Amino acid sequence: MTKSTHVVPNSGGGWDIQQSGGQRSSGHFDTKKEATDRARTISQNQQTELVIHNQDGKIAGKDSHGNDPYPPKG
Repeated sequence: MTKSTHVVPNSGGGWDIQQSGGQRSSGHFDTKKEATDRARTISQNQQTELVIHNQDGKIAGKDSHGNDPYPPKG
């Protein structure tokens, strides 16, 4: 299973960063932008896939920071 870092809405308000397979939040932020910026740094350092969710939980975007199963040629 590929490790990934997720930006997800918190049911109490704000946004959380969660690691795949983790129970606890890696950080809580008031805005999605703050959470995404911090999650991007974590994802780059850990070379994981970054997955950003919308308020409804659907995936809004992904960014690979290592272990890309389909790297571009050239």
